[in-house]
Amino acid sequence: MSVFSGDGPWLTAIIFAVLFLVIFRRPLGWLIRLAFRSLLGFGFLAAWSYSGIAAGLALGVNAFNAITLGLLGLPGLGLLFLLRLT
Repeated sequence: MSVFSGDGPWLTAIIFAVLFLVIFRRPLGWLIRLAFRSLLGFGFLAAWSYSGIAAGLALGVNAFNAITLGLLGLPGLGLLFLLRLT
């Protein structure tokens, strides 16, 4: 007896899952890469919060700052410092 013998919904779900991954492969890859880079940015902000306070350059550790660092990288850090000064 096969897994697909009487279970039409399972076969349909597998076909739709494969089609979804084929169609949205690039956007999902971009989203995963952004999430990873934002997590790195979040970690950098957490580490910076300990050392930046002594230098007077503290930044908030929040999702907006982490996503900004994830999207823009080092120029994003400069942008966050400029926004903090205003």
